[in-house]
Amino acid sequence: MNLIQTARKTISEDRKYYRRKGRSQTVKSTVKSLVHWLNPNLKNPVFIVGSPRSGTTFLGRCLETLPEFSYHFEPVATKAAAKHVYKGEWSAGKARFFYQQAYASLMRLHFDGDLRFAEKTPRNCFLVDFLADTFPGARFIHIIRDGRDVALSYSKKPWLQAAQAPSQKIEPGGYPYGPFARFWVEAERVQEFETTSDIHRCIWAWRRFTEAVLMGGVQSSQESYLELRYEDLVSSPRLSSERLLDFLNIENVRSRLQFKTATASANPQLIGQWRNELTADQLSQIESEAGELLNQLGYVK
Repeated sequence: MNLIQTARKTISEDRKYYRRKGRSQTVKSTVKSLVHWLNPNLKNPVFIVGSPRSGTTFLGRCLETLPEFSYHFEPVATKAAAKHVYKGEWSAGKARFFYQQAYASLMRLHFDGDLRFAEKTPRNCFLVDFLADTFPGARFIHIIRDGRDVALSYSKKPWLQAAQAPSQKIEPGGYPYGPFARFWVEAERVQEFETTSDIHRCIWAWRRFTEAVLMGGVQSSQESYLELRYEDLVSSPRLSSERLLDFLNIENVRSRLQFKTATASANPQLIGQWRNELTADQLSQIESEAGELLNQLGYVK
């Protein structure tokens, strides 16, 4: 992990995606920004977690409309660091220091250190307990989507496609595009992962990411953990928004309205696409790999 290159990429990507708040600049607010530039607020941060293609990006875009938050889209530095933390290649102290400094630096970058930090990175699914220990008071929003729709959507992206193996493209987190095993693939199944079908790899990913959060200790805390179904967000955006805003202790009326307006744009056509596009053979592979979890979550009745 080249720290200088990673830092540059992190800054470049964050500037590309970050949505500035457009706050008025008074003498008082400027002084406050400078004070918090030195000591960014990392109390009670919010982490959106969930499998890729589960709605994490959509939910993150909704969250960034809230003026209370400094929201960041998949910070490159911590995304790349996830495998080192998960595999125990870094000491606990080094990992905590790295994540604290990385997040603080992102807030300094935009002079939003007085706000509440929030980010979304699917790989954080495997680090929920570490993040909870590193950031006391952290809140985790776990968005879950039907694994069949996730696998279908994921398979249309280049990241795990076998056809991408010769492309030599590298995603921001450091892995090459293609069927190559990521850190979360079970060691004894690496060869299977790299030689199976695209749809199988994608449902495999959904199972691993989703199970990782459900097995984390933070799941048992009502104060720290909120589970949200993508299907509920689409069918009942107002109710889902109320739950989430209450969970985050957002009381400002204008903020709540902005968030509800954002969630109302969820696309209902994304629900149940698997019924028309997946073949019987693909559904069989999905059932074999993740049928138990789909049943557990009520997606197969």
